[in-house]
Amino acid sequence: MPGAGAPGAALRPHLERVPLLALAAVALLTALWGGLARLGWAWPAAPARAAALHGPLVVSGFLGTLITLERAAALGLAWPWAAPVLTGFGALLLATGFAAGTAPWLMLAGSLAGLALFVQLLRRVPALYLATMALGLAAWSGGNALWLAGWPVHRVVPWWAAFLVFVIAGERLELTRLFAPPAAARALFVGAVGVVAAGVVGGAAWPDGGARVAGAGMVALAAWLVRHDVARRTIRETGVTRYMAACLLSGYAWLAIAGVLAVHEGHVAAGPRYDAVLHALFLGFVMAMIFGHAPVILPGVVGLPLAWRPWFWLPLIALHLTLAARVVGDLAPLPSLRRWAGLLNAAVVLAFLAGTALTAARHRTPR
Repeated sequence: MPGAGAPGAALRPHLERVPLLALAAVALLTALWGGLARLGWAWPAAPARAAALHGPLVVSGFLGTLITLERAAALGLAWPWAAPVLTGFGALLLATGFAAGTAPWLMLAGSLAGLALFVQLLRRVPALYLATMALGLAAWSGGNALWLAGWPVHRVVPWWAAFLVFVIAGERLELTRLFAPPAAARALFVGAVGVVAAGVVGGAAWPDGGARVAGAGMVALAAWLVRHDVARRTIRETGVTRYMAACLLSGYAWLAIAGVLAVHEGHVAAGPRYDAVLHALFLGFVMAMIFGHAPVILPGVVGLPLAWRPWFWLPLIALHLTLAARVVGDLAPLPSLRRWAGLLNAAVVLAFLAGTALTAARHRTPR
């Protein structure tokens, strides 16, 4: 983690992978567009499908493509690339509306290919962190199958949320090997993951109780990550190392908030409280992880060095402030505050992605 994103190391560009990143970006942009339409911003050209498909585009089109792309690049085999290719093109079909009925099948096939990828990794290295991530891919595949079967998105979202929570928790557990948490701590990790999984599976028959159980598991998992993650030590460093640690720790705070809200609210199908629970998780937790790992993801996937700059702090701080305002607007309720905060959320994400791309483009040659 220290030194990640430093441009001094020679990297071999893999520009042939850029189109897959572009497909993920199209999914995100369309999802943001639709999300703002859901908040009440009347965009003249916003298609109705963008608002209706906001969740699938974010989870499978953007995040699923990004996660499987990163792991396929690390594995070094040809067949795992099927996962990001399938989800990326599925996202493109969803975004354009062309052959949109085929898109859920591509998303399911891509998630199953991603699950096979992680099973292959697990066979190579039988480890708890990979088992946790594979469980996340299984949750993603299960959610995509339920979506394809016609379940409403609000019933599928817990499965998609478990996908991201487990993958991120597994990645962070991988780095705790540097400090080897005791067996009791690992048992607590397994317990927290098990509670989340039990809530998600039980929620298929008992949505309200399942949401509360899963929320309790998220709170426990957030507490575990804060206690054992290497970020507790690296937050005392400087530069990119401190920045990444701040992203992680602030993300864990939002994971805990999402869990507390889920425990309090139970299963909600729509409305401001639904918005608060989901965006505390997907914006506060997941997007903070993306902000923090960008100095590692871009060099690892496309071989372009990303020189960290102090301006990276600005979108991170803005993300948390605007999201806090949005959650307050949801819970108060203050509809106008919610709408404006949602618009600023999207602007912050776009500014970060644009700034990251420009920074990478300006430093193509390692110094």
